[in-house]
Parts: sequence; structure tokens; C-alpha cells
Amino acid sequence: MTADPILALDNVSKIFGRADKPVYATRELSFALHPGRTMALVGESGSGKTTAARLIMREYHPDAGRLLFHGMPLGKGDARAIRAYRASVQMIFQDPFASLNPAHTIRYHLERPLRLHQRALDKMQRQAAVEELLTRVKLDPGLIIDKYPHELSGGQRQRISIARALAVNPQVIVADEPTSMLDVSVRLGILNLLNAMKTELDLALLYITHDIATARYVAEDIMVMYAGQIVEWGAVDSVLGDPQHPYTRLLLSAVPDPDRRLDDSRFSDELDRIEIIRRQSALPQPAVRQLGDNHFIRPMPG
Repeated sequence: MTADPILALDNVSKIFGRADKPVYATRELSFALHPGRTMALVGESGSGKTTAARLIMREYHPDAGRLLFHGMPLGKGDARAIRAYRASVQMIFQDPFASLNPAHTIRYHLERPLRLHQRALDKMQRQAAVEELLTRVKLDPGLIIDKYPHELSGGQRQRISIARALAVNPQVIVADEPTSMLDVSVRLGILNLLNAMKTELDLALLYITHDIATARYVAEDIMVMYAGQIVEWGAVDSVLGDPQHPYTRLLLSAVPDPDRRLDDSRFSDELDRIEIIRRQSALPQPAVRQLGDNHFIRPMPG
């Protein structure tokens, strides 16, 4: 990996709760996003994935650690740097039905970021830019531009959300479960669009999901998260092909298998094993062990 990272988190922790009973939403989180590559962040609900996204989007400020943009720490005081960061780092939300204002047309949704971040464009240039954005996400401008969100399908709405993110020429896209609320029949189209967007525009993509199958499809690198910690990470084929952390194995074992049956006694033993793995995985795991060129784990205590 030769290109320098666009965005990096350096030992970032986010803590909620009282000082005497802290709850670590993320604990010493470190990773880097590189141009032209997708990093998948996987884990079950409550593992800290969305908190990581909110830290990147500056909805939360770290309680410890640093956010680095092109190698420089991003502080709170530099308004110009923060404005540039907000244009460079965009997010695609999970819910395509709630992320678009129902009172406005698609034209408005795509023109607004252009007005905010590309103020030199005149009316005709904005019109051309909106049509180009719609074409890029495989939608017909003549049919779509003056419609309202309720007139579109879920897949079309998510394509509009992607176009809106692209409107400000970002360098990083954070996609938080972008296909989880879509019909299975349209998910592949959105994943292919994300892959094409990453390649054509040399974007860094953080793909957040609980679906290991889609992570394998879109990402070159993967991080497995539990209780705010990254427990295993590296190249997708290495981590998913030869998982070493018990929690990663647990996630993979949760993928439905119609040929696997459990009788009542085995099911009880399985639940006990899951609870032990979860308890141990939630403990602080500071030691890092390298297993290959691009494969790392934090071994569980004991």
C-alpha cells in the first residue's frame, strides 16, 4: 500500500457515562483510509461501528487520541480546515427514506451542496452538474430531477444519497449500512455503484456493516469490532479465509447454514460458548500480534 492515507484515527477513544463507571464506545481505535481502497468495519449491533462513523463525521469529539487528515491533526479551532474537511468527508446513511427531505425535489437535494461548496457555479453550471451527478449514479435526469423522494423507490433514493455525497467532490465516503434497508434484488446494484465510484474517483471508502458477505464483496481490507475494540483486522481474504480471533469465528459461524442443525443440548452448549467469547472479547485487549503481511489480532486475555 504505497499511497499515503487520506484519513486516519490514532488511538481514538470515546467514553460515555460517569467518570467512576466509564463506558467505552470506542477504545484506542486506530485505522487509516487510503485512496482507491475500501475498508469494511464489521460487527454486531452495539459494537461501536456507528460511534466510529460519528467520530469521523465530527458529530463526536474524541476523549483521547487524534483524528488525522492528510497527516495533520484536526483540531477544533481552525474553521478553514474544518470546512475543507467537511467537504472532503461525506456520509451515505443507512435509511434512504429518512435521509432525504420529503418537502423538496431531487433538484433541490443535489443543488444545495453545490451552492454551499461550489459557490462559483452559476445557474446553468449547477443544472449541468446535477444532471451529471444523476447520470453517474445511473438515473435518468429527465425522469428524476423534478420528482420528490416519495415518488422514488428505496434503491433510487439511495442512489440520490450517493449523488449528493459526490456533489462536493469528496475524498472519503463513509457508508453506514447503505444496503441494509433495501430489497435484496437492488442491493447488488448499490454495491457495484460503490465499487465503481471508488475506482473511478480514487475515493477512500469506509463500509460499515454487519453483513460479512457484502463486506467481502466490496472491501480490500476489513476490521472486526466488538465492545469498541478492533479485535482482528487485515486483508479481507486473510481475515475471513483464516479467522484467528474467537469473536471473528463467532461472527462467521452466525451466517445461516441450512445444513447445520442443533439439538437442544448442543444449542445450550453453544449459547454458553458464545457468552464466554463475548465476555472475554469485551475486556481490554492491548496486545497486538501480527499473523501475516496484512493480518493482525488482539488475542483475548488468558
